[in-house]
Amino acid sequence: MSERTGDMARGDRALLGLGLLWLAGLLLSGWAPHDRATWLMEVAPVLIAWPLLFAIRSRFMFTPLVLALIAFHGCVLMLGGAYTYARVPIGFAVQDWLGLARNPYDRFGHLMQGFVPAMVIREIFVRRALLRSDRLLAPVVLLICLAISALYELIEFGAAVALGQGADAFLGTQGDPWDTQWDMLMCLVGAALALIALSRWHDAMCRTRPFIQGSSTLH
Repeated sequence: MSERTGDMARGDRALLGLGLLWLAGLLLSGWAPHDRATWLMEVAPVLIAWPLLFAIRSRFMFTPLVLALIAFHGCVLMLGGAYTYARVPIGFAVQDWLGLARNPYDRFGHLMQGFVPAMVIREIFVRRALLRSDRLLAPVVLLICLAISALYELIEFGAAVALGQGADAFLGTQGDPWDTQWDMLMCLVGAALALIALSRWHDAMCRTRPFIQGSSTLH
């Protein structure tokens, strides 16, 4: 078996495991969600991500680190969709423990909205050699994550306009007039944390486990 064939086989197994995990999560979270329409909107990224990962697998397979982060992010979305973010039980436990005024699971969700995409974007830029200077990598990743967060807030705005009060569970503002700004800040913080905590590990993994596509700006 050639090295490329072996990489493809490992990648296919990883995607199969991811698909089975998410399928189980979708069945559990979608069995009796608090609000069916909200659940569908919240888990929509999961329904899009796996087919996309499968479609591009022969050209680009993410490293195990990034695939694991994507898998975890999907579980975060499915849990939030099942209860709505303002009602997730573990959020109430943290709220009581820290004496917070609101369920913080929504804040955690937006932190992950920056943390995971930051590593996805970083891997694409590194392995496709899209930047001439490595110094631009972190700023570009942060800016793209902020753009993604802003786009998501615009989607929420569109849902609020289209659905009226029916979008309250999807918005999850919990009465906070600054919820949009907090969401974007948490996304930025999550992206920065990911770059600070994982960049060196990610660089090493991109060198040693390129899977299908192996070009890189790393030296």
